[in-house]
Amino acid sequence: MDNDLDTLATALYASTDDFLKGHPELAPWRPAVGLQPRITDAELVTAAVMQALLGFTSERRWLRQARVDLIEWFPHLPEQSGYNKRLRHLGGTLQAVIAHLGQDTDLWADGIWIADSTPVECGRSRDTAHRSDLAGFAEYGYCASHSRWFWGLRLHLLCTPAGMPVSFALTGATADERTVLLGMLESMPARAGAGQMILADKNYYGKLFERDLAEGGIVLVRPTRQGERRRPGKEFLKPMRQVIESINDTLKGQLDLEAHGGRTIAGVTVRVLQRILAMAAAIWHNQNIGAHPLRSLTAYDH
Repeated sequence: MDNDLDTLATALYASTDDFLKGHPELAPWRPAVGLQPRITDAELVTAAVMQALLGFTSERRWLRQARVDLIEWFPHLPEQSGYNKRLRHLGGTLQAVIAHLGQDTDLWADGIWIADSTPVECGRSRDTAHRSDLAGFAEYGYCASHSRWFWGLRLHLLCTPAGMPVSFALTGATADERTVLLGMLESMPARAGAGQMILADKNYYGKLFERDLAEGGIVLVRPTRQGERRRPGKEFLKPMRQVIESINDTLKGQLDLEAHGGRTIAGVTVRVLQRILAMAAAIWHNQNIGAHPLRSLTAYDH
């Protein structure tokens, strides 16, 4: 492990450990009697982020490598089944840590947020679609960016232009993006301030939808649809479209979002959260040390 990743892991562990000690309600339920885990939740969260940053899509390969290179850091790493089980139980904790890192930067107060969704493919064969434990949650949907159909889920992401996640949701492939966005805004730990601008694509439209956003003090900027009067804010849309595509590429190209390997709802969810947290941790750390660009993972992926 190089010095850059060493520094990020140390800072992430210290911040997460302090945060979880201050919020014991975030710890998953454990019986009062019996064996207590030898590795803390903060250590496990740090290990999961390092796995994502270093590009290990296989948990078995990651644990085998970590026992060789990181034994001084994590002397009590569980076996693969225990590691997987612990992570699945930490889904809510991972979400809380992502929000904690975002609120620990001044990026959270950015006056512009970007809303978009991207496919998370879960299988390609007909047999998978019928037999998978994801059947009923995963659906067939259309990816306009690649002009193809896929079977899986959609990751809905609301983030700052630097890529810091503000809110997110994982849904079926055909979920209405407008309904999901309203739900994401409602579930945020801190409400959007008056005048908050959200840039989105043409799918985020509708009088009732825009009225709901306006009642919350949010200004929606999206492309003008056919038959509408020209909408303001067009000059923001083209550069921001490139930004969101770049953010999606970070998740998919560098953090292997599409190679998640999850076979159950809990499994896919925690692997998606693991990658969102890895991106948030890198942005958080880069801002703290003054490194630019903030979303660069180059210093941590080897």
